[in-house]
Amino acid sequence: MIKDQLTKNNTVGPNTREIEKLRKVFPHYFDKNGDFMIDRLKELLSSTDVEMRKEGYELKFLGKSYAKLLTSTETKTVLTPIIEHNTKGINAESKNVYMVGDNIDAIKHLLKSYSNEVDCIYIDPPYNTGKKDFVYPDTFEFSKESLAKSAGIEEDEAERILNMAGKSTHSAWLTFMYPRLLLARDLLKDEGVIFISIDENEHCNLKLICDEVFGEENFAGEIIWKNSSKNDQSYISMQHEYIIAFVKNKSMNSGEWTEKKEGLEEIFKAFEGFRQKHGDDWEAIHKEALEWYKQFPESNPIYSSKHYSWMDERGVYFPADISGPNYGQYRYDVTHPNTGGICKEPASGWRYPEETMKQRVKDNLIHFGKDETTIPNNKTYLVDTQFQSLTSIKYKDGRVASNQLNDLLGGKYFTNPKDVDLLCLLFKAIGLDKNSLIIDFFSGSASTAHAVMQMNAEDNGKRKFIMVQLPEAIEENKPAYQAGYRTIDEIGRDRIEKAAEKIKTNTNAGIDYGYKLYKLNTPEQKTLDKIVDFNPVEELVLGDMIDIFSFDNIPGKETILSTWLNEDGYGLCSKAERIKLKTYEADLHDGSLYIIEEGITSGDIMELIKKIENNELMISRVVVYPYSLPFNQSHELKKNIANLRQNKNITVIERY
Repeated sequence: MIKDQLTKNNTVGPNTREIEKLRKVFPHYFDKNGDFMIDRLKELLSSTDVEMRKEGYELKFLGKSYAKLLTSTETKTVLTPIIEHNTKGINAESKNVYMVGDNIDAIKHLLKSYSNEVDCIYIDPPYNTGKKDFVYPDTFEFSKESLAKSAGIEEDEAERILNMAGKSTHSAWLTFMYPRLLLARDLLKDEGVIFISIDENEHCNLKLICDEVFGEENFAGEIIWKNSSKNDQSYISMQHEYIIAFVKNKSMNSGEWTEKKEGLEEIFKAFEGFRQKHGDDWEAIHKEALEWYKQFPESNPIYSSKHYSWMDERGVYFPADISGPNYGQYRYDVTHPNTGGICKEPASGWRYPEETMKQRVKDNLIHFGKDETTIPNNKTYLVDTQFQSLTSIKYKDGRVASNQLNDLLGGKYFTNPKDVDLLCLLFKAIGLDKNSLIIDFFSGSASTAHAVMQMNAEDNGKRKFIMVQLPEAIEENKPAYQAGYRTIDEIGRDRIEKAAEKIKTNTNAGIDYGYKLYKLNTPEQKTLDKIVDFNPVEELVLGDMIDIFSFDNIPGKETILSTWLNEDGYGLCSKAERIKLKTYEADLHDGSLYIIEEGITSGDIMELIKKIENNELMISRVVVYPYSLPFNQSHELKKNIANLRQNKNITVIERY
């Protein structure tokens, strides 16, 4: 089933994936031998305004060639659907996905079905503090010599790379992150956005590799999240984290990212109280508002709206500048409504033509001072300015997210979860529509999934999430272990299920509360060797070649089918229909017929041909697991498919 992938892995180099992209986009720059004709490309570029530079700036680190090599190799894992979970009522029709396994393998699987399909990626990768939160996990299936050959490096460099296993150096962290980001970029739509949380230890390195992966020109900015008040560090006590944002292609994303100002409801409520107390005494309301705002520190979002300290019949407002943008364009006299005097004019003149100004005065949309010596102002109402550009500083105590998760799970089982409300704010700001797809491949406690469900409940959306989490073991002395959790993904999945229950109880929203569950499994090495060495012409199949893909008590056939459906672009939420031939049952999905299990006979093959020629079965290809078909029957199937009547064109694909 994965022979082609294994065979390919023996031939790839660090730049194979990039070369394949070039060949796909610029096939006319390759000759018949597959060699790139760079002179032809230079000739094209010389006739344009593109400047070719020999010098440039890039981040170099030990392991970069190996990291690139990882992006070119195929995954050796297969996708095992957890049938019992996936067939439960709440999950059976769900379009959400949770994948348990190494995220680099998961991303490689996802690229088969979700390339250029993802609207937003949010990740919170391990921080490299030099403690246990990050050590390089790769076990390196290479010798010094084989790595040097595959990555195109010297043996001494290969040896240093191999020695990174279990280390937490900057190079180790970069080698870990680089291939994941490089692959993840291809998941995003052109207008797609990626948010990455990070602390100060790798902040600058992360920015540099993202500049290289996504392009420096696609940097959208970064958010400072002040989430702590700790005061226990030497020199400078770090009380914040960063959230770096990149767009895949800025030319396809308008950048009109807005957020609703926080604290507005509290401001409106306070002014309602002032109005009840003072009636139409606007000056008294103004004085009390000024005193009321003084209680809020700069970290409180209400502080940012303290200039909205006036009120009239229409509501809360602030007196805004009314001077003209073009110096001296509009100059005329404006009479003060109380004194009858001519008001002082802005140095650059008025913003509006005289007739417009007269109408605004009549409509009480101009704020006048006590007398004509004060320049009037334009009334800007808070209700009309509830949204602002996404700002770069967020004050959200990290303990809030921790307490919410602790309450949900019934104990302190996960440290430093991300804030659901903050994630919702980011997702709303970039304008994720109701059908968006959001991925988090460092899922952790699954805050991202929680945020997606919360947003859907608010607007009856159909946003979908895909979570990926390594089944990282929990130490026996941890409260989570004592509560029954054995791996981190168990905490994340439990959080999704309990968050779904809570959201449904609180909102009764008719949204997708479930998820499909898959585990990434790696066949034993002897199985892989058997697959690679098998010759269908010369050898008989030895052993059950379906059962070798049985994991977690799930029949191997289900793993093969799920892996193939995803490989063929049908995704992880597709369902195959069982189609009976004569006595044999095959699996059908959207024009693809899968023959996986043993037992197909000549009679079944003839029935298949009959159904195709009679248009009872509308398919474009037949995908076969050759280990389940004797060579003679495989030959019979291919011969009959090749000689279909009515010039029907159906492809037979054999996957070893």
